[in-house]
Amino acid sequence: MAVSRMPVLWLWLGAVLTLGVAVSLAEGSRSPRHYDFFIRTANYTRLCHRKSILTVNGRFPGPTIYARKGDVVTVDVHNQGDKNVTIHWHGVDQPRNPWSDGPEFITQCPIQPGASFTYRIVLSWEEGTLWWHAHSDFDRATVHGAIVIRPRRGTSYPFKKPHKEIPIFLGEWWKGNVRQLLADALQTGGEFQPSDANTINGQPGDLFPCSRDGTFTLPVEHGKTYMLRLINAALANEFFFGVAGHRLTVVGTDASYVKPFTVDHVFLAPGQTVTALLRADRASRGPRNTRYYMAARPLSTNPLVLFNNSTATAVLEYTDAAAPPSLATPDFPILPDINDCAAADAYTARLRSLASDAHPARVPRRVDEHMLVTIAMNEIACAPDENCQGPRGNRLAASLNNVSFEAPRHTGILGAYYHHRSAGVVRETDFPSNPPLPFNFTADDLPPELRLTARGTRVKVLEYGTVVEVVLQDTAILGAESHPIHLHGYSFYVVGTGSGNFDDGRDPAGYNLVDPPYQNTVAVPRGGWSAIRFRAENPGVWFMHCHFERHMVWGMDTVFIVKDGNGAEEKMMPPPLGMPRC
Repeated sequence: MAVSRMPVLWLWLGAVLTLGVAVSLAEGSRSPRHYDFFIRTANYTRLCHRKSILTVNGRFPGPTIYARKGDVVTVDVHNQGDKNVTIHWHGVDQPRNPWSDGPEFITQCPIQPGASFTYRIVLSWEEGTLWWHAHSDFDRATVHGAIVIRPRRGTSYPFKKPHKEIPIFLGEWWKGNVRQLLADALQTGGEFQPSDANTINGQPGDLFPCSRDGTFTLPVEHGKTYMLRLINAALANEFFFGVAGHRLTVVGTDASYVKPFTVDHVFLAPGQTVTALLRADRASRGPRNTRYYMAARPLSTNPLVLFNNSTATAVLEYTDAAAPPSLATPDFPILPDINDCAAADAYTARLRSLASDAHPARVPRRVDEHMLVTIAMNEIACAPDENCQGPRGNRLAASLNNVSFEAPRHTGILGAYYHHRSAGVVRETDFPSNPPLPFNFTADDLPPELRLTARGTRVKVLEYGTVVEVVLQDTAILGAESHPIHLHGYSFYVVGTGSGNFDDGRDPAGYNLVDPPYQNTVAVPRGGWSAIRFRAENPGVWFMHCHFERHMVWGMDTVFIVKDGNGAEEKMMPPPLGMPRC
Protein backbone atom coordinates (compact mmCIF):
# COMPACT_ATOMS: atom_id res chain seq x y z
CA MET A 1 0.00 0.00 0.00
CA ALA A 2 1.35 3.44 -0.89
CA VAL A 3 1.73 6.06 1.80
CA SER A 4 1.01 9.78 1.57
CA ARG A 5 3.59 11.69 -0.38
CA MET A 6 4.90 15.18 0.32
CA PRO A 7 4.89 17.72 -2.56
CA VAL A 8 8.60 17.57 -3.31
CA LEU A 9 10.16 17.01 -6.71
CA TRP A 10 13.47 15.26 -7.11
CA LEU A 11 14.75 16.33 -10.46
CA TRP A 12 17.86 14.20 -10.62
CA LEU A 13 17.78 10.62 -9.40
CA GLY A 14 20.06 7.66 -9.42
CA ALA A 15 18.76 4.90 -11.62
CA VAL A 16 16.21 2.60 -10.00
CA LEU A 17 17.20 -1.06 -10.25
CA THR A 18 14.80 -2.81 -12.60
CA LEU A 19 14.73 -5.99 -14.61
CA GLY A 20 14.92 -5.56 -18.34
CA VAL A 21 12.46 -7.97 -19.89
CA ALA A 22 13.11 -9.33 -23.36
CA VAL A 23 10.37 -11.74 -24.34
CA SER A 24 9.78 -13.56 -27.59
CA LEU A 25 6.04 -13.87 -28.04
CA ALA A 26 3.66 -14.55 -30.86
CA GLU A 27 2.45 -11.28 -32.33
CA GLY A 28 -1.02 -9.95 -31.75
CA SER A 29 -3.43 -10.60 -28.93
CA ARG A 30 -3.09 -13.49 -26.45
CA SER A 31 -6.53 -12.93 -24.90
CA PRO A 32 -9.33 -10.36 -25.17
CA ARG A 33 -7.69 -8.30 -22.43
CA HIS A 34 -4.04 -8.74 -23.32
CA TYR A 35 -2.13 -7.37 -26.30
CA ASP A 36 1.47 -7.51 -27.47
CA PHE A 37 2.84 -4.37 -29.10
CA PHE A 38 6.09 -4.79 -31.03
CA ILE A 39 7.65 -1.41 -31.77
CA ARG A 40 9.51 -1.73 -35.06
CA THR A 41 10.25 0.14 -38.24
CA ALA A 42 8.44 -0.68 -41.48
CA ASN A 43 8.53 0.70 -45.01
CA TYR A 44 5.48 2.63 -46.25
CA THR A 45 4.89 4.45 -49.52
CA ARG A 46 2.88 7.66 -49.65
CA LEU A 47 2.93 10.51 -52.18
CA CYS A 48 5.13 8.48 -54.57
CA HIS A 49 7.87 8.23 -51.92
CA ARG A 50 8.89 5.23 -49.82
CA LYS A 51 10.28 5.69 -46.34
CA SER A 52 10.79 3.85 -43.06
CA ILE A 53 8.45 4.73 -40.20
CA LEU A 54 8.06 3.60 -36.61
CA THR A 55 5.04 1.32 -36.12
CA VAL A 56 3.35 -1.10 -33.76
CA ASN A 57 3.34 -4.63 -35.21
CA GLY A 58 4.26 -3.19 -38.60
CA ARG A 59 0.83 -1.51 -38.93
CA PHE A 60 -0.09 2.11 -39.63
CA PRO A 61 -2.42 3.05 -38.06
CA GLY A 62 -1.72 0.53 -35.33
CA PRO A 63 -3.93 -2.24 -33.91
CA THR A 64 -7.23 -1.50 -32.17
CA ILE A 65 -7.68 -2.43 -28.52
CA TYR A 66 -11.17 -3.76 -27.77
CA ALA A 67 -12.50 -3.78 -24.21
CA ARG A 68 -15.59 -3.31 -22.11
CA LYS A 69 -16.34 -0.70 -19.49
CA GLY A 70 -14.50 -1.59 -16.27
CA ASP A 71 -12.00 -3.97 -17.88
CA VAL A 72 -8.31 -4.07 -17.04
CA VAL A 73 -6.20 -4.51 -20.18
CA THR A 74 -2.51 -5.35 -20.15
CA VAL A 75 -0.24 -4.47 -23.05
CA ASP A 76 3.31 -5.81 -23.29
CA VAL A 77 5.33 -3.28 -25.28
CA HIS A 78 8.50 -4.75 -26.80
CA ASN A 79 10.80 -2.10 -28.23
CA GLN A 80 12.37 -3.64 -31.33
CA GLY A 81 12.96 -0.21 -32.85
CA ASP A 82 16.03 1.98 -32.88
CA LYS A 83 15.00 4.67 -30.40
CA ASN A 84 13.46 5.19 -26.97
CA VAL A 85 9.66 5.17 -26.85
CA THR A 86 6.68 5.33 -24.48
CA ILE A 87 2.95 4.71 -25.00
CA HIS A 88 0.07 6.78 -23.57
CA TRP A 89 -3.54 5.58 -23.25
CA HIS A 90 -5.22 8.83 -24.16
CA GLY A 91 -8.34 9.57 -22.12
CA VAL A 92 -8.01 6.62 -19.72
CA ASP A 93 -8.07 8.00 -16.17
CA GLN A 94 -5.87 5.17 -14.82
CA PRO A 95 -7.25 5.48 -11.26
CA ARG A 96 -4.40 5.35 -8.72
CA ASN A 97 -2.13 3.99 -11.48
CA PRO A 98 -0.05 6.83 -12.97
CA TRP A 99 2.80 4.36 -13.55
CA SER A 100 1.11 3.20 -16.77
CA ASP A 101 0.11 6.63 -18.07
CA GLY A 102 3.10 6.91 -20.37
CA PRO A 103 4.41 10.45 -20.96
CA GLU A 104 8.18 10.40 -21.31
CA PHE A 105 10.08 11.71 -18.26
CA ILE A 106 6.81 12.65 -16.55
CA THR A 107 5.55 9.27 -15.32
CA GLN A 108 8.32 7.03 -16.62
CA CYS A 109 11.68 6.73 -18.25
CA PRO A 110 11.34 5.63 -21.88
CA ILE A 111 11.47 2.00 -22.99
CA GLN A 112 14.91 1.60 -24.53
CA PRO A 113 15.60 -0.46 -27.67
CA GLY A 114 15.70 -4.14 -26.79
CA ALA A 115 13.68 -3.67 -23.59
CA SER A 116 10.03 -4.36 -22.75
CA PHE A 117 7.46 -2.97 -20.35
CA THR A 118 3.97 -4.09 -19.39
CA TYR A 119 1.34 -1.35 -19.25
CA ARG A 120 -1.77 -1.96 -17.15
CA ILE A 121 -4.74 -0.03 -18.55
CA VAL A 122 -7.38 0.36 -15.85
CA LEU A 123 -10.74 1.31 -17.35
CA SER A 124 -13.31 2.74 -14.96
CA TRP A 125 -16.16 4.99 -16.16
CA GLU A 126 -14.97 5.28 -19.80
CA GLU A 127 -17.32 3.99 -22.51
CA GLY A 128 -16.93 4.89 -26.15
CA THR A 129 -13.97 5.95 -28.31
CA LEU A 130 -10.46 6.61 -27.01
CA TRP A 131 -7.02 6.00 -28.47
CA TRP A 132 -3.44 5.17 -27.66
CA HIS A 133 -0.30 6.82 -29.02
CA ALA A 134 3.40 7.21 -28.48
CA HIS A 135 4.27 9.93 -26.00
CA SER A 136 7.93 10.39 -26.88
CA ASP A 137 9.37 12.94 -29.32
CA PHE A 138 7.17 13.08 -32.47
CA ASP A 139 6.66 9.30 -32.57
CA ARG A 140 2.87 9.51 -32.37
CA ALA A 141 2.82 10.68 -36.01
CA THR A 142 2.77 6.97 -36.93
CA VAL A 143 2.54 5.14 -33.61
CA HIS A 144 -1.14 5.28 -32.69
CA GLY A 145 -4.30 3.19 -32.66
CA ALA A 146 -7.88 3.12 -31.38
CA ILE A 147 -9.29 1.99 -28.04
CA VAL A 148 -12.90 0.80 -28.42
CA ILE A 149 -14.70 0.52 -25.08
CA ARG A 150 -18.07 -1.19 -25.33
CA PRO A 151 -20.77 -1.28 -22.62
CA ARG A 152 -20.49 -3.78 -19.80
CA ARG A 153 -22.09 -7.14 -20.50
CA GLY A 154 -25.78 -6.96 -19.59
CA THR A 155 -25.99 -3.27 -20.49
CA SER A 156 -26.44 -1.55 -23.83
CA TYR A 157 -25.69 1.60 -25.77
CA PRO A 158 -28.09 4.50 -25.09
CA PHE A 159 -29.12 4.14 -28.73
CA LYS A 160 -29.87 1.25 -31.06
CA LYS A 161 -26.82 -0.94 -31.59
CA PRO A 162 -25.27 -0.13 -34.98
CA HIS A 163 -24.57 -2.68 -37.69
CA LYS A 164 -20.81 -2.11 -37.57
CA GLU A 165 -18.23 0.18 -35.94
CA ILE A 166 -15.29 1.67 -37.82
CA PRO A 167 -12.32 3.57 -36.35
CA ILE A 168 -11.41 6.53 -38.56
CA PHE A 169 -8.16 8.35 -37.90
CA LEU A 170 -7.52 11.87 -39.13
CA GLY A 171 -3.78 12.49 -39.35
CA GLU A 172 -0.82 13.85 -41.27
CA TRP A 173 2.03 12.57 -43.41
CA TRP A 174 5.50 13.98 -43.94
CA LYS A 175 7.69 12.93 -46.85
CA GLY A 176 10.74 13.55 -44.71
CA ASN A 177 11.91 11.87 -41.54
CA VAL A 178 9.78 13.25 -38.69
CA ARG A 179 12.54 12.54 -36.19
CA GLN A 180 14.94 14.69 -38.20
CA LEU A 181 12.36 17.48 -38.57
CA LEU A 182 12.08 17.64 -34.80
CA ALA A 183 15.85 17.67 -34.33
CA ASP A 184 16.30 20.43 -36.92
CA ALA A 185 13.64 22.66 -35.37
CA LEU A 186 15.01 22.22 -31.86
CA GLN A 187 18.50 23.02 -33.09
CA THR A 188 17.55 26.19 -34.95
CA GLY A 189 14.80 27.44 -32.65
CA GLY A 190 12.59 28.03 -35.68
CA GLU A 191 9.23 26.70 -36.86
CA PHE A 192 8.51 23.07 -37.62
CA GLN A 193 7.97 22.11 -41.24
CA PRO A 194 4.27 21.51 -42.01
CA SER A 195 3.17 18.08 -43.17
CA ASP A 196 2.92 17.25 -46.86
CA ALA A 197 -0.55 15.73 -46.71
CA ASN A 198 -3.46 15.23 -44.36
CA THR A 199 -4.73 11.67 -44.11
CA ILE A 200 -7.75 9.50 -43.33
CA ASN A 201 -6.72 6.16 -41.85
CA GLY A 202 -3.16 6.79 -42.94
CA GLN A 203 -4.00 7.62 -46.58
CA PRO A 204 -4.09 11.07 -48.26
CA GLY A 205 -6.84 10.05 -50.66
CA ASP A 206 -7.14 10.02 -54.43
CA LEU A 207 -6.74 13.79 -54.85
CA PHE A 208 -3.02 13.27 -54.24
CA PRO A 209 -0.49 11.73 -56.65
CA CYS A 210 0.18 7.99 -56.39
CA SER A 211 -2.63 7.67 -53.84
CA ARG A 212 -5.70 6.33 -55.65
CA ASP A 213 -5.07 2.64 -55.01
CA GLY A 214 -4.51 3.08 -51.29
CA THR A 215 -7.48 5.38 -50.60
CA PHE A 216 -9.48 4.13 -47.62
CA THR A 217 -12.89 2.79 -48.66
CA LEU A 218 -15.79 2.14 -46.30
CA PRO A 219 -18.25 -0.43 -47.73
CA VAL A 220 -21.86 0.07 -46.57
CA GLU A 221 -25.26 -1.47 -47.26
CA HIS A 222 -28.42 0.52 -47.75
CA GLY A 223 -30.61 0.85 -44.66
CA LYS A 224 -27.94 -0.01 -42.11
CA THR A 225 -26.41 2.24 -39.46
CA TYR A 226 -22.65 2.53 -38.93
CA MET A 227 -20.78 3.86 -35.93
CA LEU A 228 -17.83 6.02 -36.94
CA ARG A 229 -15.25 6.26 -34.20
CA LEU A 230 -13.44 9.43 -35.28
CA ILE A 231 -10.03 10.25 -33.80
CA ASN A 232 -7.85 13.28 -34.54
CA ALA A 233 -4.29 11.94 -34.35
CA ALA A 234 -2.73 14.89 -36.19
CA LEU A 235 0.30 16.63 -34.76
CA ALA A 236 -0.65 20.10 -35.93
CA ASN A 237 -4.13 20.29 -37.49
CA GLU A 238 -7.69 20.61 -36.28
CA PHE A 239 -10.21 19.14 -38.73
CA PHE A 240 -13.73 19.43 -40.05
CA PHE A 241 -15.01 16.04 -41.23
CA GLY A 242 -18.08 15.18 -43.26
CA VAL A 243 -19.56 12.60 -45.65
CA ALA A 244 -21.16 13.71 -48.91
CA GLY A 245 -24.90 13.07 -49.06
CA HIS A 246 -25.10 11.90 -45.44
CA ARG A 247 -25.60 13.50 -42.07
CA LEU A 248 -23.87 12.42 -38.89
CA THR A 249 -25.58 11.96 -35.53
CA VAL A 250 -23.09 12.75 -32.77
CA VAL A 251 -23.58 10.49 -29.74
CA GLY A 252 -20.27 10.75 -27.89
CA THR A 253 -17.04 12.62 -27.38
CA ASP A 254 -13.91 11.48 -25.53
CA ALA A 255 -15.59 8.22 -24.33
CA SER A 256 -18.53 10.09 -22.80
CA TYR A 257 -22.06 10.07 -24.24
CA VAL A 258 -23.70 13.31 -25.31
CA LYS A 259 -27.25 14.30 -26.09
CA PRO A 260 -27.55 13.20 -29.75
CA PHE A 261 -27.56 15.90 -32.41
CA THR A 262 -27.34 15.66 -36.18
CA VAL A 263 -24.94 17.71 -38.30
CA ASP A 264 -23.48 17.93 -41.79
CA HIS A 265 -19.95 17.95 -40.38
CA VAL A 266 -18.10 17.47 -37.09
CA PHE A 267 -15.07 19.26 -35.70
CA LEU A 268 -12.16 17.61 -33.89
CA ALA A 269 -9.06 19.16 -32.38
CA PRO A 270 -5.92 17.00 -32.02
CA GLY A 271 -6.44 14.46 -29.25
CA GLN A 272 -10.23 14.60 -29.37
CA THR A 273 -12.55 11.78 -30.40
CA VAL A 274 -16.12 11.84 -31.71
CA THR A 275 -18.51 8.89 -31.88
CA ALA A 276 -21.06 9.45 -34.65
CA LEU A 277 -23.77 7.36 -36.29
CA LEU A 278 -24.15 7.32 -40.07
CA ARG A 279 -27.34 5.97 -41.63
CA ALA A 280 -26.70 4.52 -45.10
CA ASP A 281 -29.94 5.88 -46.53
CA ARG A 282 -29.03 7.17 -49.98
CA ALA A 283 -31.17 5.57 -52.66
CA SER A 284 -29.15 4.53 -55.71
CA ARG A 285 -30.17 6.32 -58.87
CA GLY A 286 -27.34 5.19 -61.06
CA PRO A 287 -23.61 4.42 -60.86
CA ARG A 288 -22.64 7.93 -59.74
CA ASN A 289 -24.72 7.60 -56.58
CA THR A 290 -22.97 4.54 -55.20
CA ARG A 291 -19.81 6.33 -54.02
CA TYR A 292 -19.47 9.37 -51.76
CA TYR A 293 -16.41 11.18 -50.53
CA MET A 294 -15.57 11.37 -46.84
CA ALA A 295 -13.31 14.37 -46.36
CA ALA A 296 -11.23 16.05 -43.67
CA ARG A 297 -10.33 19.73 -44.08
CA PRO A 298 -8.05 21.52 -41.59
CA LEU A 299 -8.89 24.67 -39.64
CA SER A 300 -6.31 27.45 -39.54
CA THR A 301 -6.71 29.86 -36.62
CA ASN A 302 -3.40 31.76 -36.77
CA PRO A 303 -2.52 33.27 -40.16
CA LEU A 304 1.07 33.78 -38.98
CA VAL A 305 1.68 30.01 -38.83
CA LEU A 306 2.49 27.94 -41.90
CA PHE A 307 0.30 24.87 -42.13
CA ASN A 308 -0.81 22.12 -44.50
CA ASN A 309 -4.17 23.25 -45.96
CA SER A 310 -4.84 20.14 -48.05
CA THR A 311 -8.05 18.10 -47.84
CA ALA A 312 -7.81 14.36 -47.17
CA THR A 313 -10.40 12.05 -48.71
CA ALA A 314 -11.76 8.55 -48.34
CA VAL A 315 -14.71 6.88 -50.05
CA LEU A 316 -18.00 5.54 -48.72
CA GLU A 317 -19.30 2.96 -51.20
CA TYR A 318 -22.64 1.15 -51.35
CA THR A 319 -21.87 -2.49 -52.02
CA ASP A 320 -25.50 -3.55 -52.50
CA ALA A 321 -26.38 -0.96 -55.15
CA ALA A 322 -28.28 -2.17 -58.20
CA ALA A 323 -25.78 -0.51 -60.50
CA PRO A 324 -22.14 -1.66 -60.56
CA PRO A 325 -19.53 0.63 -58.97
CA SER A 326 -18.42 3.46 -61.20
CA LEU A 327 -15.06 5.17 -61.57
CA ALA A 328 -16.86 8.52 -61.81
CA THR A 329 -15.76 11.12 -59.27
CA PRO A 330 -17.77 10.69 -56.06
CA ASP A 331 -19.91 13.48 -54.66
CA PHE A 332 -17.98 15.79 -52.32
CA PRO A 333 -19.17 17.01 -48.89
CA ILE A 334 -19.66 20.69 -48.15
CA LEU A 335 -17.23 21.63 -45.40
CA PRO A 336 -16.47 24.99 -43.73
CA ASP A 337 -13.62 27.11 -45.04
CA ILE A 338 -10.16 26.57 -43.56
CA ASN A 339 -10.40 29.78 -41.48
CA ASP A 340 -14.02 29.38 -40.32
CA CYS A 341 -13.51 29.53 -36.55
CA ALA A 342 -17.20 30.34 -36.08
CA ALA A 343 -18.17 26.95 -37.56
CA ALA A 344 -15.87 25.17 -35.11
CA ASP A 345 -17.23 27.16 -32.17
CA ALA A 346 -20.84 26.54 -33.25
CA TYR A 347 -20.24 22.78 -33.37
CA THR A 348 -18.50 22.71 -29.99
CA ALA A 349 -21.35 24.69 -28.39
CA ARG A 350 -23.77 21.85 -29.17
CA LEU A 351 -21.91 19.29 -27.06
CA ARG A 352 -23.88 18.46 -23.91
CA SER A 353 -23.53 15.45 -21.64
CA LEU A 354 -26.27 12.84 -21.87
CA ALA A 355 -26.95 13.36 -18.14
CA SER A 356 -29.22 10.31 -17.83
CA ASP A 357 -29.72 7.96 -14.90
CA ALA A 358 -27.32 5.47 -16.47
CA HIS A 359 -24.83 8.15 -17.53
CA PRO A 360 -25.17 11.02 -15.04
CA ALA A 361 -23.37 14.37 -15.09
CA ARG A 362 -21.83 14.97 -11.67
CA VAL A 363 -20.73 18.56 -12.09
CA PRO A 364 -19.00 19.99 -9.00
CA ARG A 365 -20.86 23.08 -7.78
CA ARG A 366 -18.38 24.19 -5.13
CA VAL A 367 -14.86 25.17 -6.21
CA ASP A 368 -11.88 25.00 -3.83
CA GLU A 369 -9.10 26.11 -6.17
CA HIS A 370 -9.53 28.71 -8.91
CA MET A 371 -6.84 29.00 -11.58
CA LEU A 372 -6.53 31.37 -14.53
CA VAL A 373 -3.95 29.97 -16.95
CA THR A 374 -2.80 32.00 -19.94
CA ILE A 375 -1.74 30.15 -23.09
CA ALA A 376 0.95 31.81 -25.15
CA MET A 377 3.46 31.46 -27.91
CA ASN A 378 6.71 33.07 -26.85
CA GLU A 379 10.37 33.64 -27.50
CA ILE A 380 13.42 32.64 -25.49
CA ALA A 381 16.50 34.80 -25.95
CA CYS A 382 19.07 33.24 -28.26
CA ALA A 383 22.38 32.37 -26.63
CA PRO A 384 25.37 34.43 -27.83
CA ASP A 385 26.97 31.43 -29.53
CA GLU A 386 23.77 30.36 -31.33
CA ASN A 387 22.22 31.33 -34.66
CA CYS A 388 18.51 31.14 -33.90
CA GLN A 389 15.84 31.24 -36.59
CA GLY A 390 12.83 32.25 -34.51
CA PRO A 391 11.23 35.73 -34.36
CA ARG A 392 13.68 38.61 -33.83
CA GLY A 393 16.57 36.13 -33.96
CA ASN A 394 15.34 34.33 -30.83
CA ARG A 395 14.08 30.81 -30.16
CA LEU A 396 10.41 29.96 -30.45
CA ALA A 397 8.88 28.83 -27.18
CA ALA A 398 5.47 28.36 -25.58
CA SER A 399 4.14 28.72 -22.06
CA LEU A 400 1.34 28.44 -19.53
CA ASN A 401 1.22 31.46 -17.21
CA ASN A 402 4.55 32.47 -18.73
CA VAL A 403 6.27 29.28 -17.53
CA SER A 404 7.80 27.33 -20.40
CA PHE A 405 7.83 23.81 -18.99
CA GLU A 406 11.02 21.80 -19.13
CA ALA A 407 10.88 18.11 -18.21
CA PRO A 408 13.89 16.47 -16.60
CA ARG A 409 15.92 14.30 -18.99
CA HIS A 410 17.43 11.83 -16.53
CA THR A 411 14.42 10.63 -14.53
CA GLY A 412 10.64 10.60 -14.46
CA ILE A 413 8.95 13.14 -12.19
CA LEU A 414 6.58 10.47 -10.83
CA GLY A 415 9.38 8.21 -9.64
CA ALA A 416 11.23 11.15 -8.11
CA TYR A 417 8.13 12.25 -6.23
CA TYR A 418 7.25 8.76 -5.02
CA HIS A 419 10.67 7.60 -3.85
CA HIS A 420 11.82 10.76 -2.00
CA ARG A 421 15.34 10.57 -3.43
CA SER A 422 17.52 13.06 -1.54
CA ALA A 423 20.37 13.81 -3.93
CA GLY A 424 20.01 17.05 -5.83
CA VAL A 425 16.52 17.89 -4.53
CA VAL A 426 14.90 20.96 -6.11
CA ARG A 427 11.57 22.22 -4.81
CA GLU A 428 9.53 23.41 -7.79
CA THR A 429 5.92 23.15 -6.60
CA ASP A 430 4.96 26.76 -7.23
CA PHE A 431 3.27 26.76 -10.65
CA PRO A 432 1.31 30.03 -10.53
CA SER A 433 -2.49 29.94 -10.25
CA ASN A 434 -2.66 33.26 -12.12
CA PRO A 435 -0.57 34.95 -14.82
CA PRO A 436 2.34 36.88 -13.35
CA LEU A 437 1.35 40.05 -15.19
CA PRO A 438 -2.24 41.03 -16.00
CA PHE A 439 -2.71 42.55 -19.45
CA ASN A 440 -5.25 42.71 -22.24
CA PHE A 441 -4.65 39.10 -23.25
CA THR A 442 -6.34 39.18 -26.65
CA ALA A 443 -5.33 42.65 -27.87
CA ASP A 444 -3.68 42.89 -31.28
CA ASP A 445 -1.01 45.43 -30.26
CA LEU A 446 0.70 43.72 -27.33
CA PRO A 447 4.12 45.12 -26.35
CA PRO A 448 7.12 43.08 -27.55
CA GLU A 449 8.44 42.50 -24.03
CA LEU A 450 5.51 40.16 -23.36
CA ARG A 451 6.97 37.73 -25.88
CA LEU A 452 9.83 36.60 -23.66
CA THR A 453 9.53 33.65 -21.32
CA ALA A 454 11.87 31.35 -19.40
CA ARG A 455 12.17 27.59 -18.94
CA GLY A 456 11.20 25.97 -15.67
CA THR A 457 10.00 22.69 -14.13
CA ARG A 458 7.18 24.11 -12.05
CA VAL A 459 4.24 21.97 -10.99
CA LYS A 460 0.95 22.45 -9.15
CA VAL A 461 0.29 20.39 -6.00
CA LEU A 462 -3.31 19.59 -5.05
CA GLU A 463 -4.74 18.06 -1.92
CA TYR A 464 -6.82 14.94 -2.51
CA GLY A 465 -10.46 15.79 -3.17
CA THR A 466 -9.85 19.42 -4.15
CA VAL A 467 -12.36 20.74 -6.67
CA VAL A 468 -10.41 22.68 -9.26
CA GLU A 469 -11.62 25.18 -11.83
CA VAL A 470 -9.11 26.11 -14.51
CA VAL A 471 -9.91 28.94 -16.90
CA LEU A 472 -7.70 28.45 -19.96
CA GLN A 473 -7.18 31.84 -21.59
CA ASP A 474 -5.72 32.23 -25.08
CA THR A 475 -3.46 35.22 -25.69
CA ALA A 476 -2.46 37.12 -28.82
CA ILE A 477 1.26 36.95 -28.11
CA LEU A 478 2.75 35.97 -31.51
CA GLY A 479 -0.84 35.68 -32.76
CA ALA A 480 -4.06 34.40 -31.22
CA GLU A 481 -4.67 30.72 -31.89
CA SER A 482 -6.91 27.87 -30.75
CA HIS A 483 -5.29 25.28 -28.49
CA PRO A 484 -6.34 21.67 -27.72
CA ILE A 485 -5.44 21.30 -24.03
CA HIS A 486 -5.29 17.72 -22.75
CA LEU A 487 -5.21 16.64 -19.10
CA HIS A 488 -3.85 13.21 -18.17
CA GLY A 489 -5.47 11.22 -15.38
CA TYR A 490 -8.78 13.06 -15.55
CA SER A 491 -11.67 14.03 -17.69
CA PHE A 492 -13.28 17.33 -16.83
CA TYR A 493 -16.51 19.22 -17.36
CA VAL A 494 -16.22 22.10 -19.82
CA VAL A 495 -18.57 24.41 -17.92
CA GLY A 496 -18.04 27.50 -20.04
CA THR A 497 -16.38 28.99 -23.08
CA GLY A 498 -16.32 32.43 -24.60
CA SER A 499 -14.50 35.00 -26.71
CA GLY A 500 -12.15 37.74 -25.56
CA ASN A 501 -10.82 38.00 -22.03
CA PHE A 502 -12.44 35.99 -19.24
CA ASP A 503 -14.39 38.19 -16.81
CA ASP A 504 -14.67 36.52 -13.42
CA GLY A 505 -17.41 38.92 -12.38
CA ARG A 506 -19.61 38.22 -15.39
CA ASP A 507 -18.79 35.01 -17.24
CA PRO A 508 -19.43 32.40 -14.49
CA ALA A 509 -23.11 33.41 -14.52
CA GLY A 510 -23.33 31.79 -17.97
CA TYR A 511 -21.75 28.48 -16.97
CA ASN A 512 -23.54 25.25 -17.81
CA LEU A 513 -23.59 23.32 -14.54
CA VAL A 514 -26.36 20.93 -15.62
CA ASP A 515 -25.09 18.97 -18.63
CA PRO A 516 -21.70 20.30 -19.81
CA PRO A 517 -19.60 18.01 -22.00
CA TYR A 518 -17.20 15.68 -20.19
CA GLN A 519 -13.91 15.63 -22.08
CA ASN A 520 -10.21 14.99 -21.68
CA THR A 521 -9.16 17.48 -24.38
CA VAL A 522 -10.75 20.91 -24.73
CA ALA A 523 -10.40 23.09 -27.82
CA VAL A 524 -9.76 26.52 -26.33
CA PRO A 525 -11.08 28.96 -28.96
CA ARG A 526 -8.89 31.46 -30.76
CA GLY A 527 -8.79 34.70 -28.81
CA GLY A 528 -11.08 33.25 -26.15
CA TRP A 529 -11.28 31.05 -23.08
CA SER A 530 -12.61 27.76 -21.77
CA ALA A 531 -13.42 26.91 -18.14
CA ILE A 532 -13.00 23.32 -16.94
CA ARG A 533 -13.79 21.69 -13.60
CA PHE A 534 -12.62 18.44 -12.06
CA ARG A 535 -12.41 16.86 -8.62
CA ALA A 536 -8.85 15.83 -7.76
CA GLU A 537 -9.62 12.27 -6.64
CA ASN A 538 -6.96 10.45 -8.64
CA PRO A 539 -3.65 10.59 -6.77
CA GLY A 540 -0.49 10.75 -8.82
CA VAL A 541 1.51 12.88 -11.20
CA TRP A 542 -0.51 14.06 -14.20
CA PHE A 543 0.62 15.97 -17.27
CA MET A 544 -1.40 18.83 -18.80
CA HIS A 545 -0.32 20.08 -22.20
CA CYS A 546 -1.31 21.43 -25.59
CA HIS A 547 -1.90 18.61 -28.07
CA PHE A 548 -0.32 20.56 -30.90
CA GLU A 549 2.93 18.63 -30.75
CA ARG A 550 5.24 21.55 -31.43
CA HIS A 551 3.58 23.58 -28.66
CA MET A 552 4.13 20.74 -26.20
CA VAL A 553 7.78 20.46 -27.19
CA TRP A 554 8.17 24.23 -26.79
CA GLY A 555 6.82 24.18 -23.22
CA MET A 556 3.02 24.69 -23.28
CA ASP A 557 2.72 22.20 -20.42
CA THR A 558 2.57 21.76 -16.68
CA VAL A 559 2.11 18.96 -14.15
CA PHE A 560 -0.48 18.42 -11.43
CA ILE A 561 0.63 16.39 -8.43
CA VAL A 562 -2.42 15.09 -6.58
CA LYS A 563 -1.53 13.92 -3.09
CA ASP A 564 -2.81 10.72 -1.52
CA GLY A 565 -6.02 10.82 0.48
CA ASN A 566 -6.61 9.11 3.80
CA GLY A 567 -8.55 6.04 2.68
CA ALA A 568 -7.04 2.84 1.37
CA GLU A 569 -8.60 3.46 -2.06
CA GLU A 570 -7.37 7.06 -2.10
CA LYS A 571 -3.68 6.26 -2.33
CA MET A 572 -1.45 5.83 -5.35
CA MET A 573 -0.56 2.23 -6.15
CA PRO A 574 3.10 1.25 -5.71
CA PRO A 575 5.22 1.07 -8.86
CA PRO A 576 5.11 -2.20 -10.81
CA LEU A 577 8.13 -4.40 -11.27
CA GLY A 578 10.24 -3.68 -14.32
CA MET A 579 9.73 0.07 -14.65
CA PRO A 580 12.05 1.28 -17.43
CA ARG A 581 15.36 2.81 -16.43
CA CYS A 582 16.71 6.08 -17.76
